[in-house]
Amino acid sequence: MNTHALIRPAWTPATIALMVLGFMVFWPLGLAMLAYILWGDRLEMFKRDVNQATDGFFASCRHRGRHHRRHRGYSHTGNVAFDEWREKELERLSEERRKLDEMREEFDSYMRELRRAKDQQEFDRFMKEHERRKDDKPNGDSSTDLVEE
Repeated sequence: MNTHALIRPAWTPATIALMVLGFMVFWPLGLAMLAYILWGDRLEMFKRDVNQATDGFFASCRHRGRHHRRHRGYSHTGNVAFDEWREKELERLSEERRKLDEMREEFDSYMRELRRAKDQQEFDRFMKEHERRKDDKPNGDSSTDLVEE
């Protein structure tokens, strides 16, 4: 079973071919494919951030609407016991929602830190490899030293 997608945000022969074909057909398609190759792995984070922002915006709209209706008298059914029970349940659900939102924020923060640590580890590995290669290269000045003697 193949676990890797043919078109994924990486420099694969398929994505390079699609990018070149996109530039030949209509240049914005090639540019879009290039952007997908370079930043496609961040697309999930972008979608999650946009969803969180819109959820927060609409939640604040719902809060304002509920608050507004309450003052206009729409939330009362006429049964005091039911209205009190409903208010308590809504407050309990609101508290649960707040806890879930906090937990989601903690998890998102944890995942960001994990990604940052992974990126740092890859960068450190690159720098060590770079330094090792630089140290392994012979200096080009040795041939001129032999001529002068």
